[in-house]
Amino acid sequence: MSNKLMVGLWRYIINVPPFLWQKQIAKGKRRFEKEHGSLSADYRLIHHFVVRELPYAGKPLSPELISNELGLPVDSVKTALDYLEKRMTFLYRNKNGEVLWAYPVTVDATPHRITFNTGEQLYAA
Repeated sequence: MSNKLMVGLWRYIINVPPFLWQKQIAKGKRRFEKEHGSLSADYRLIHHFVVRELPYAGKPLSPELISNELGLPVDSVKTALDYLEKRMTFLYRNKNGEVLWAYPVTVDATPHRITFNTGEQLYAA
């Protein structure tokens, strides 16, 4: 596939010059790395675990479960979940502190359903 960006405008398709969109992609990449590149290894580990396990569990994940599975102290897991939830781009917990969704998956019913290549079905966040 070639590196082209085209925009539809009414009945016309217009080529966007590469210097315009490549500049925007680089800017977005820097902003993403600044925002998300600062996560510690444990925070990333916790987030990746939650995203990976929600489809299998099919129910909210408690901090204690996450702690047991990853071998991290419960207090560290709770601190990490607090931090990740405040970012509002990673996860959301219920009033009991259990993780309900971690982008892009959720155990809450939404209009969006996804099916993984392994057969698990879940709602999309």
